[in-house]
Amino acid sequence: MHIRKYDFNYGRRQLMKNVAMGAGAGVLMPLSKLFAAEQSIAKAYPDELMSIEMYTKGKIKPGDFITAQNVDVVKELLDPIVYDQIKTMNRKIKIRATETDLTKMFPYEYYDATMRNLKNGLAGKFNADGNVVMPDGSNWAGGMPFPDPKTGDEVQANMAMSWGRGDYNQYAINDTVFNPDGSKGYSYDLVWAELQVQGRCDGKVFRDMKDLVRLQTVLFTATQDVAGSSFLSTWYYDQRKFPDLYGYLPQFRRVRQFPTNQRFEPLIPGVTWFLSDAWAAGDPMRTWGEYKILERKPMLGAFNSNWGGADSDNWVHNVHGGPTGETFFDVEYELAPEVVVLESKPVGYPRSPVGRRIAYCDVRNSLFCGCIRFDRQDKPWVNFEAGFGQYKAGDKEVKGPDGKNTAWSWTYVMSFDSQTRRMSRIAHQKECTGGYQSIFKQGEDEKMYSRFFTQQALQRLGQV
Repeated sequence: MHIRKYDFNYGRRQLMKNVAMGAGAGVLMPLSKLFAAEQSIAKAYPDELMSIEMYTKGKIKPGDFITAQNVDVVKELLDPIVYDQIKTMNRKIKIRATETDLTKMFPYEYYDATMRNLKNGLAGKFNADGNVVMPDGSNWAGGMPFPDPKTGDEVQANMAMSWGRGDYNQYAINDTVFNPDGSKGYSYDLVWAELQVQGRCDGKVFRDMKDLVRLQTVLFTATQDVAGSSFLSTWYYDQRKFPDLYGYLPQFRRVRQFPTNQRFEPLIPGVTWFLSDAWAAGDPMRTWGEYKILERKPMLGAFNSNWGGADSDNWVHNVHGGPTGETFFDVEYELAPEVVVLESKPVGYPRSPVGRRIAYCDVRNSLFCGCIRFDRQDKPWVNFEAGFGQYKAGDKEVKGPDGKNTAWSWTYVMSFDSQTRRMSRIAHQKECTGGYQSIFKQGEDEKMYSRFFTQQALQRLGQV
């Protein structure tokens, strides 16, 4: 006979108590202690929060698929839009075992910077302006500022301070937009480049730009009608300030400045996402507010998703579902033992069509798996679902910036408009039109700054 130390619902009850008390992550012991000691997270949670098979009492196990026939078994573990996709749109999701090794949930360099801080007793804090700083009040030097977030502000800061969690990230992307009937409306190729100025893994300040936190450029390379269009966002360290936004449109043959408080419009026709949606932190943190942890709960999501490189030389996942069998990527979900359900509101945007958003954030690494945007009538609008994980599958592997450890990044995004039933299916590819490749390298900063992150660069990129 196996004698249980805790009854079946102990973990759920304790997570709810933790919200009421404003406690950090972990049930049996603080997750922060295991993080600092580099131990398995399994010691922080009872068995039923670590095993989908135990949680569902044997009805679902790793290797199974969630389909319309069995989705009600795990309805409480899914965000409502994903549940609807499975129930009504023939989506299916493969279940994998829960990951317990924290080192697999971060880029190596970012994890290493976070561990150095922990060993040196360094953690972030907010200054009087609401910005993240070091204990001595200086600007944050890199790594995750709040490894054990207790408030909604701390969860959001972990996502806002470094999007891709690398000093330089370059993503080759295809965004295919599907109409409600399953037909393809648009297919765009683009390059998304991020240069972290502060809060870097190497602890440096790029070009001594102490008033900035990052530079970010998006360049569209296909289709022909948008090729050459590019946009540069200059992000200030002060999260109360709007970024400077410049764009180059080939039809006008010049760089112009765009209003940056209009964050809720598509950059190009047809797509369902806004700049505001990116990373569940696409706007400066303090232009949103009323951050509130609604719940701490176990949840199914693509927290350590499968990598498309297992099946495709260009890293693209197989597809299924929807009216024509192409709407959804084939992805894997796992049971995360503790997810923060984080609500926030666009307080700095009086004319915003968005009323609020809810992000589902894994406390193991403070990253979201889904972010639901609600309209002003508080109706669910768009679900921005993302998968993250190591770029490794079987004997295939992509190395990270140091050339030794496995690369880690986002693997896919599906931005689904639940009101119009239109889908932007976004693939993180090895290469896109124009020969641009995804880059996981060190020492690219100066070269890429000149290539992507100046107004002159925008004009040069648009004329190629």
